Amino acid sequence: MGQGYMGKILNVDLASGVIGEETIADSVYENYLSGTGLAAYLLYDRIPPGADPLGPYNILGFVSGLLTGTGSLFTGRWSVVGKSPLTGTWGDANCGGNFSPAIKRSGYDGIFFRGISAKTVYLYVKDGKAELLDASDIWGQDTNDAEDMLIKKHGSSARVAVIGPAGERLSLISGVCNDRGRIAARSGLGAVMGSKRLKALVLDGKGKIPVHDREAILRLNEVCNRWVQMQPPFISGSGMAYLGALMRILPTQMALDGMLYKIFLKKWGTGSMNQMSVEMGDAPVKNWKGSNVDWGIKQSSTVNPDRVKAVEKRKYHCYACPLGCGGICVTKNGEVHKPEYESVLSLGALCMNGDLESIFQMNELLNRAGMDTISTGGTIAFAMECYERGILTKEQADGLDLTWGNSAAMMTLVEKMIRREGIGDLLADGSRVAAEKIGRGASQYAMHAGGQELPMHDGRNDPGFNIHYSAEPTPGRHTLGAQMYYEMFQLWKKVKGLPKPPLLYFKGRKYAADDEKAVMAAACSKFMSVANGAGFCLFGLFLGSTRIPSFEWLNAATGWSRTPEEYMAIGERILATKQAFNIKHGVDPRSLWVTDRAAGRPPMTEGANKGRSMDIGKMVSDYWRQFGWDERTGKPPGS
Repeated sequence: MGQGYMGKILNVDLASGVIGEETIADSVYENYLSGTGLAAYLLYDRIPPGADPLGPYNILGFVSGLLTGTGSLFTGRWSVVGKSPLTGTWGDANCGGNFSPAIKRSGYDGIFFRGISAKTVYLYVKDGKAELLDASDIWGQDTNDAEDMLIKKHGSSARVAVIGPAGERLSLISGVCNDRGRIAARSGLGAVMGSKRLKALVLDGKGKIPVHDREAILRLNEVCNRWVQMQPPFISGSGMAYLGALMRILPTQMALDGMLYKIFLKKWGTGSMNQMSVEMGDAPVKNWKGSNVDWGIKQSSTVNPDRVKAVEKRKYHCYACPLGCGGICVTKNGEVHKPEYESVLSLGALCMNGDLESIFQMNELLNRAGMDTISTGGTIAFAMECYERGILTKEQADGLDLTWGNSAAMMTLVEKMIRREGIGDLLADGSRVAAEKIGRGASQYAMHAGGQELPMHDGRNDPGFNIHYSAEPTPGRHTLGAQMYYEMFQLWKKVKGLPKPPLLYFKGRKYAADDEKAVMAAACSKFMSVANGAGFCLFGLFLGSTRIPSFEWLNAATGWSRTPEEYMAIGERILATKQAFNIKHGVDPRSLWVTDRAAGRPPMTEGANKGRSMDIGKMVSDYWRQFGWDERTGKPPGS
């Protein structure tokens, strides 16, 4: 066994109840790292083509990162993986909290489930012993209550990953929770867990994680932490909105430095951008057909980050994070997790909802149900537009008045979606499935990529988002790349041959479909594949490659002497394996592109993104060419 990784996985056959360890060769880690890289390597071979994502042949995995537990910073993320029932593609969902080190301390880099259990069960691993236990008493409980019950039973040192009622009812927009509100929400993998009748994983390990040079990691941490703790006084939440308006008005834009965003994160969390993003055109409004004109500073003031911070009781840190962007808030309904940027805007601006208290409540309901807030908000916005256009009647909507901004109707609709009751059953599998069932032209109002609702970052403002939404093996994800991500990563300072953006450039340059954009997008994809193999948090990486020693940490943990270019080649290999997975399962990569409205076809006639239209076909084709894939079909060589 090498250093940094455990060298083993745990395989669980839910149909037979057989549990066994499997040793993984060092060469696999050397070529794929751990995390989603290891998972892609294994599941490409082990899930048969055409497997039903909710059937016995799909494999559901929980993987930790290669750097998790080595002492490095920002490396506490874990992922759940499998074939997505929402998109039919490779699926993974990333999460923070404290579950990732529990996987490795139990002795494994990943835990993989196949088959379907005859009864509801959960996996319990302690002191090297793994067993399936009866889950009948926690089946039907929400994620918070189930986690509390399991910790009460197994002790406070246990760590839990669990599905809620949404996953049990096989909602295609359900995820997996830990830490009473942190959720690996995307790709619908909570439904895969529910289909296997697997309620939870409970891990209580104390195993030692091997590290090649812990002193080197600690020295690297000192330099990194100095950057993290720098926190000069800054503007108010209201000032953020006007900064966004200024960025919209100016004809030029500065290349972004992640230190600025770090200041925002440390003060407000991800919600620092709530108003700023609407004003600058980054956040979609009114189901992607509106703009800052429809939901301007006066309307967005309801989600001013200072208003959220005013009810924040305490901050919290995920494992190995010195930043601490999370928070617990006190609302009329008690203590709840501070809603993230994506949750606020998907349940707010996207639906024209200015009731902050309702956003807190819906976010809490969805966390407890284990349902994705992005997809929920996107699906509600779709339903509201169908209602506005007469495609969905009030009778079909169970008597709900689905007019824009009706927070009471939204609350009821969320509850119905969780319970799969009435119209909620129609919407519980996301907007694409609902549109297919409704018919009457409804599909043009479902904003998705490959079936997954789009995040709250508009590719008409930053074309890089539309490239990654459309071209990645897991479509519709905002955590994989964008032009502003490339600027903040500052990879050109470490990786040879990458272009350096100018300090100041005209905005029109962002929308040109050229080779430089493709190179930048491909670099983001490769780097984030490495990051997700190592367990990195995206927000930490935004500080930049000279402040976050990602490659150096990997070498110190493993004892390797890899160059940044060699790590980027690993990232490319991981991405190609995921793309080959899709081809193997009959997915046409061209079917995953964002819907026309999101690409600016036709362009908007007013607002921050007025007149902007993306040539998705050319941008994606240029991107595929960077990997040596067929630029017409997106197929890697030999797939």
